[in-house]
Amino acid sequence: MTSKEDRQRARSAARLYAVQALFQMEAAGQTVEAVRREFEDYRIAAPQEDEGESPDAHIGLFRRLLDDAVNWQASIDQLTDRALVAKWPIARIDPTLRALFRAAGAEMTQSDTPPRVVINEYVDVARAFFPEGREAKFVNAVLDHMAREARPEAF
Repeated sequence: MTSKEDRQRARSAARLYAVQALFQMEAAGQTVEAVRREFEDYRIAAPQEDEGESPDAHIGLFRRLLDDAVNWQASIDQLTDRALVAKWPIARIDPTLRALFRAAGAEMTQSDTPPRVVINEYVDVARAFFPEGREAKFVNAVLDHMAREARPEAF
Protein backbone atom coordinates (compact mmCIF):
# COMPACT_ATOMS: atom_id res chain seq x y z
CA MET A 1 0.00 0.00 0.00
CA THR A 2 1.33 3.43 -0.89
CA SER A 3 1.49 6.23 1.58
CA LYS A 4 -0.16 9.61 1.22
CA GLU A 5 3.30 11.10 0.66
CA ASP A 6 3.96 8.65 -2.20
CA ARG A 7 0.63 9.56 -3.82
CA GLN A 8 1.41 13.29 -3.52
CA ARG A 9 4.86 12.74 -5.01
CA ALA A 10 3.31 10.79 -7.91
CA ARG A 11 0.85 13.62 -8.59
CA SER A 12 3.67 16.19 -8.46
CA ALA A 13 5.70 14.11 -10.91
CA ALA A 14 2.69 13.90 -13.25
CA ARG A 15 2.42 17.70 -13.22
CA LEU A 16 6.09 18.14 -14.04
CA TYR A 17 5.89 15.60 -16.88
CA ALA A 18 2.74 17.30 -18.22
CA VAL A 19 4.53 20.66 -18.41
CA GLN A 20 7.47 19.01 -20.18
CA ALA A 21 5.13 17.23 -22.61
CA LEU A 22 3.18 20.41 -23.42
CA PHE A 23 6.45 22.25 -24.00
CA GLN A 24 7.63 19.48 -26.33
CA MET A 25 4.35 19.50 -28.25
CA GLU A 26 4.75 23.20 -28.98
CA ALA A 27 8.51 23.19 -29.61
CA ALA A 28 8.52 20.15 -31.91
CA GLY A 29 5.04 20.51 -33.39
CA GLN A 30 4.06 17.04 -32.21
CA THR A 31 0.57 15.72 -31.54
CA VAL A 32 -0.67 15.03 -28.06
CA GLU A 33 -0.88 11.31 -28.90
CA ALA A 34 2.77 11.13 -30.03
CA VAL A 35 4.04 13.02 -27.00
CA ARG A 36 1.90 11.03 -24.57
CA ARG A 37 3.19 7.76 -26.05
CA GLU A 38 6.81 8.93 -25.87
CA PHE A 39 6.51 10.06 -22.26
CA GLU A 40 4.67 6.96 -21.10
CA ASP A 41 6.92 4.53 -22.97
CA TYR A 42 10.32 6.16 -22.54
CA ARG A 43 10.43 9.01 -20.06
CA ILE A 44 8.06 8.18 -17.24
CA ALA A 45 8.86 4.47 -17.41
CA ALA A 46 12.63 4.96 -17.72
CA PRO A 47 14.86 4.66 -14.67
CA GLN A 48 16.42 7.90 -13.53
CA GLU A 49 20.21 7.84 -13.68
CA ASP A 50 20.70 9.70 -10.42
CA GLU A 51 18.11 7.70 -8.47
CA GLY A 52 18.46 4.24 -9.98
CA GLU A 53 14.72 3.66 -9.93
CA SER A 54 11.68 4.52 -11.98
CA PRO A 55 9.98 7.76 -11.10
CA ASP A 56 6.49 7.16 -9.84
CA ALA A 57 4.09 9.40 -11.73
CA HIS A 58 0.32 9.35 -11.56
CA ILE A 59 -0.37 8.33 -15.16
CA GLY A 60 -4.08 9.15 -14.95
CA LEU A 61 -3.35 12.71 -13.87
CA PHE A 62 -0.63 13.07 -16.53
CA ARG A 63 -3.07 11.98 -19.26
CA ARG A 64 -5.90 14.14 -17.94
CA LEU A 65 -3.69 17.24 -17.77
CA LEU A 66 -2.47 16.75 -21.34
CA ASP A 67 -5.95 16.13 -22.70
CA ASP A 68 -7.55 19.00 -20.81
CA ALA A 69 -4.75 21.44 -21.66
CA VAL A 70 -5.16 20.60 -25.37
CA ASN A 71 -8.97 20.47 -25.39
CA TRP A 72 -9.40 23.67 -23.38
CA GLN A 73 -6.31 25.54 -24.61
CA ALA A 74 -8.15 28.52 -26.09
CA SER A 75 -10.10 29.27 -22.91
CA ILE A 76 -7.05 28.57 -20.69
CA ASP A 77 -4.93 30.92 -22.81
CA GLN A 78 -7.61 33.61 -22.54
CA LEU A 79 -7.73 33.16 -18.78
CA THR A 80 -3.93 33.42 -18.66
CA ASP A 81 -3.91 36.50 -20.89
CA ARG A 82 -6.29 38.27 -18.52
CA ALA A 83 -3.89 37.51 -15.64
CA LEU A 84 -0.84 38.83 -17.50
CA VAL A 85 0.17 42.43 -17.95
CA ALA A 86 -1.44 43.87 -21.09
CA LYS A 87 1.92 44.27 -22.84
CA TRP A 88 2.83 40.62 -22.24
CA PRO A 89 0.22 38.34 -23.81
CA ILE A 90 0.75 34.61 -23.46
CA ALA A 91 2.29 34.41 -26.94
CA ARG A 92 5.22 36.56 -25.75
CA ILE A 93 6.14 34.69 -22.59
CA ASP A 94 8.71 31.92 -22.23
CA PRO A 95 7.45 28.66 -23.80
CA THR A 96 8.14 26.75 -20.59
CA LEU A 97 5.94 29.16 -18.65
CA ARG A 98 3.29 28.93 -21.36
CA ALA A 99 3.25 25.13 -20.96
CA LEU A 100 3.11 25.51 -17.19
CA PHE A 101 0.16 27.93 -17.34
CA ARG A 102 -1.68 25.57 -19.69
CA ALA A 103 -1.20 22.56 -17.42
CA ALA A 104 -2.09 24.56 -14.30
CA GLY A 105 -5.06 26.15 -16.05
CA ALA A 106 -6.31 22.73 -17.11
CA GLU A 107 -6.11 21.41 -13.57
CA MET A 108 -7.59 24.58 -12.12
CA THR A 109 -10.59 24.69 -14.45
CA GLN A 110 -11.27 21.01 -15.19
CA SER A 111 -10.75 19.31 -11.83
CA ASP A 112 -11.79 19.68 -8.24
CA THR A 113 -8.23 20.14 -7.00
CA PRO A 114 -8.29 23.12 -4.64
CA PRO A 115 -6.84 26.21 -6.37
CA ARG A 116 -4.29 26.78 -3.59
CA VAL A 117 -2.95 23.25 -4.14
CA VAL A 118 -2.71 23.89 -7.89
CA ILE A 119 -0.86 27.16 -7.27
CA ASN A 120 1.60 25.62 -4.80
CA GLU A 121 2.28 22.61 -7.01
CA TYR A 122 2.98 24.66 -10.13
CA VAL A 123 5.10 27.19 -8.27
CA ASP A 124 7.23 24.17 -7.30
CA VAL A 125 7.34 23.12 -10.96
CA ALA A 126 8.46 26.65 -11.87
CA ARG A 127 11.26 26.38 -9.29
CA ALA A 128 12.40 23.14 -10.93
CA PHE A 129 12.81 24.90 -14.27
CA PHE A 130 13.88 28.32 -12.96
CA PRO A 131 15.85 27.91 -9.72
CA GLU A 132 16.65 31.64 -9.51
CA GLY A 133 13.19 32.21 -8.04
CA ARG A 134 12.03 35.26 -10.01
CA GLU A 135 9.82 33.17 -12.30
CA ALA A 136 8.31 31.30 -9.36
CA LYS A 137 7.04 34.60 -7.94
CA PHE A 138 5.65 35.52 -11.36
CA VAL A 139 3.93 32.11 -11.66
CA ASN A 140 2.45 32.52 -8.18
CA ALA A 141 0.97 35.92 -9.04
CA VAL A 142 -0.45 34.84 -12.41
CA LEU A 143 -1.92 31.60 -11.06
CA ASP A 144 -3.46 33.43 -8.11
CA HIS A 145 -5.17 35.84 -10.51
CA MET A 146 -6.33 32.94 -12.71
CA ALA A 147 -7.69 31.03 -9.71
CA ARG A 148 -9.62 34.01 -8.38
CA GLU A 149 -11.31 34.39 -11.76
CA ALA A 150 -11.87 30.70 -12.50
CA ARG A 151 -12.87 29.57 -8.99
CA PRO A 152 -13.82 32.64 -6.90
CA GLU A 153 -15.82 30.50 -4.49
CA ALA A 154 -12.56 28.97 -3.23
CA PHE A 155 -11.35 32.31 -1.87
